[in-house]
Amino acid sequence: MNHTKERILDTAERLFSEQGYAATSLRGIIAEAEVNLAAVHYHFHSKEALLEAVILRRSVPANQERLVLLDRCEQAAGNNPPSLEQVIEAFIAPTFRMARNPASGGMVFMRLLGRLHAEGDVLSGILMSQFHDVLERFGAAMRQALPDLPPAQLFWRLNFAIGALGQALRGGSRDLGIISDFSRAPNSELALEELIAFLSAGFRAPLTHAIAEVHAVVEER
Repeated sequence: MNHTKERILDTAERLFSEQGYAATSLRGIIAEAEVNLAAVHYHFHSKEALLEAVILRRSVPANQERLVLLDRCEQAAGNNPPSLEQVIEAFIAPTFRMARNPASGGMVFMRLLGRLHAEGDVLSGILMSQFHDVLERFGAAMRQALPDLPPAQLFWRLNFAIGALGQALRGGSRDLGIISDFSRAPNSELALEELIAFLSAGFRAPLTHAIAEVHAVVEER
């Protein structure tokens, strides 16, 4: 990759992760990367396109790994529904593995994803435009793993799962140390195991009474 382009990407990734997308200006990126505005416009054209390039640089290899893991999960299941835990792990494990490799810049990227999840629609727009096929594959696998979960509840639980993933990517809340003696530095392997267990239990949680009644009425029609 062009050295100037890589330096811009590295700088933008770090500043977006530290300050957030909205609060980071192209002028700040230019100053930190020690390049001129023309170089940024030549390689990326706009701030939004620069963010997209930052995400694609890390996410494309991670998505390739996700699909390989999902293929293995579905092959292992044979004619049965895939394991919920394995589907969840196939989706989130590549990001956590990236974080354990300092050479990949993964920890910075994880913090960036955590920030972008919190900032709202900026990340979802990129994900839907660039990774529609991957999300569709995993959505189908989740529906197979949870055949009795109504679509509306799957939608909400996926939203809750994204929130939990974002919090894990940010390294958790240090403020919660007041209610726990857990003061060690974040351990990505432990966080992965805890998150898989937490999300699996959440997806399998029984429907509330009111939702179950609505679902029963719909099935009778």
